Amino acid sequence: MNLSLYVNARDVREAQALITRFGDAAGLEAAERAEASRNLGNHIHFCRWRQIERLVMILNLEMTAGTLH
Repeated sequence: MNLSLYVNARDVREAQALITRFGDAAGLEAAERAEASRNLGNHIHFCRWRQIERLVMILNLEMTAGTLH
């Protein structure tokens, strides 16, 4: 799993809102939004929604991923 994320505070709020609204399906919702953006030719929003999809997956992990300091 690629854990590289380039998100801002708005993306974190969006991910949390998706989790609250869609529960376990939040990642799928973000993926669908990314696909819709791509189909419209909006590569900026496509990339943003893919990052939010990854963030949703990380926020839903029950274990720590990456290095602890």
